[in-house]
Amino acid sequence: MHRAVTGVRPRPSGRAGRLGAWARAAAGVLILALLVWQVGTGPFLDGVRLVDRPALLAALGLGALSTVCCAWRWSLVAEGLGVRLPLLQAVKAYYRSLFLNTTLPGGVVGDVHRAVRHGLDISDVRLAVRAVVLERTIGLTVQIAASLLMLLVLPSPVRDRMPLIVAVVAATALAVALGVRALARGRSARWAAALRTAYADVREVLLTRRRWVGIGFASAVVVAGQLIMFVIAARTAGSDAPVTLLVPLTQLALLAMALPLNIAGWGPREGVAAWAFAAAGMTSTQGVAAAVTYGVLGLVAALPGAAVLLARTRSKHA
Repeated sequence: MHRAVTGVRPRPSGRAGRLGAWARAAAGVLILALLVWQVGTGPFLDGVRLVDRPALLAALGLGALSTVCCAWRWSLVAEGLGVRLPLLQAVKAYYRSLFLNTTLPGGVVGDVHRAVRHGLDISDVRLAVRAVVLERTIGLTVQIAASLLMLLVLPSPVRDRMPLIVAVVAATALAVALGVRALARGRSARWAAALRTAYADVREVLLTRRRWVGIGFASAVVVAGQLIMFVIAARTAGSDAPVTLLVPLTQLALLAMALPLNIAGWGPREGVAAWAFAAAGMTSTQGVAAAVTYGVLGLVAALPGAAVLLARTRSKHA
């Protein structure tokens, strides 16, 4: 059963939002420009030129597995919020979302489209937005936790600092939790209501064992898929470093993708990969080439979303 229909329409972004989006895209361009200045265009061209058929097929397969798991996670989250979202419908929408995220600046346009489209389908945009935000938040949380664990255990340029980093992250999380609790009890009715709603959403979604086990498993598969794809990208780009070294470097590069200073994922990933590979005893050019190859494979993995988008457009005009 769906929850009560609110009939809420998404508010158009204001001038400040547009300026923020342009600023984030400009930051991504600046990072890439600095990398080209430092290492030249060779690693970028190699990252594209060296992509071969086995790597492309692996990207499509890993992309399909990860997308199905992401869609399943979204479906479970929506179920917890009282909305039925069939898996096939979720997979199509998620593929479309990934394609938009990997081809448009900002990296979230596809998620916004996914939330609004689903909201219009169920006549409750606000509820659909909450489901997408919670699904993405859970995925990011699992990725950060897995990355911290691997960076703490495996050798990497930041391993010696990991106990301090983990302590800072834990302290920050505790401070945020206490701040959220204070705001929820504060005088601002709007903030308090929003935070109570968010807490209730998390509780409802994770209350059932079947849901939290499924969400956890799907999130773990997605993290593993990203990791394997980056290792394949590094190998394709010519890196022969042992997997035990590539895994933590991969985690650093993937964490950089979460920074909102990119152009469809490009920018911080290449910058952090260049630094991490150089700090690990390799070269910054190897890091850039591996990150560029990963970007190409990620785009290939999202290409089925273009077919989904085209099919939906044709159906509208039929």
